[in-house]
Amino acid sequence: MHNYDLAPELTATYIAQVWQRLAPHVRPTLLLPAPRLSELVGCDVLLASETFQYTGSFKFRAAYQLLTSVPQRQIIAASSGNFGQAVAYAARLLGKEATIVMPSTAARVKIEAVQAYGGRVELTDVRRVSRQERVAQLAREQPEAFVAPAYDDYRVVAGNSTLGQEILGTDPPDVLLVPVGGGGLISGQIIARDFLGCRTRIVGAEPLSANDAARSLHSGRLLANATEPETVADGARTLSLGQLNWEIIRRGAEEIIEVPDEVTLEALRLLFLLANLKAEPTGALALGALLLQADRFRGQRVCCIVSGGNVDPALYVQALAGGSAPI
Repeated sequence: MHNYDLAPELTATYIAQVWQRLAPHVRPTLLLPAPRLSELVGCDVLLASETFQYTGSFKFRAAYQLLTSVPQRQIIAASSGNFGQAVAYAARLLGKEATIVMPSTAARVKIEAVQAYGGRVELTDVRRVSRQERVAQLAREQPEAFVAPAYDDYRVVAGNSTLGQEILGTDPPDVLLVPVGGGGLISGQIIARDFLGCRTRIVGAEPLSANDAARSLHSGRLLANATEPETVADGARTLSLGQLNWEIIRRGAEEIIEVPDEVTLEALRLLFLLANLKAEPTGALALGALLLQADRFRGQRVCCIVSGGNVDPALYVQALAGGSAPI
């Protein structure tokens, strides 16, 4: 494994401890062969579906690992939905209290889910006050609270690496395609790959309209979006990668493929029609990348991470019908 200046704690010993400690508290990912998708794209497709994880996305892995690592009872987090649900549920399991700052445009199903898990929701108009700014305000009002980072933290990366352990630990694929927002998920997969010593190529998939990670990788320096991106993949509406995530990605990711929203929605439909799997748009990004560059991966074993399934029912129905789902 690499030594990371921003996270010297990410040692092989620490990763092994996290994998052992977290295993009893998460649901193993569903590793689903997809023969009809394989026939469509000309390669051997495996889906790693986190849609059945606690709170419906991979985020629970990081949230539980993070909250078990801090003594504070009051937790504040920013989220478009999935991290907020995960933090709220992990907090409830651990006897803590969570306040989740969400954009006013967040899917109603995600707002209600955060509340159902016991979290208090603070909505903000991100065109006026960003989620991060509102979190900073709340933190000043509650100095005893812990502000939970969604991706830019070694404990988050380590928690997410448990998914990589499950995918890569026995029969690693040639390629692992991973959705990218802030970079916490793909960072975890790179760490797992390097810890296990396998040769799987790790490729990211991010929305074309939120392509800061791809631009960063091409330029060799961390770049940011000017404003919170407008994309149907609401889990990827981040301004930039986290600093630690960027350090890991620039060393360990082969490429970031930029996926237009219409391709993401087609991937969402195909997951339903050809794999009987409900995914949210962000969860369909990896398959979207495969659809875009099928020739590049032809004949290889490719695993697509389906990162979550928490999708607004109205958006999902419209997407399945072939409409351009609202942002």
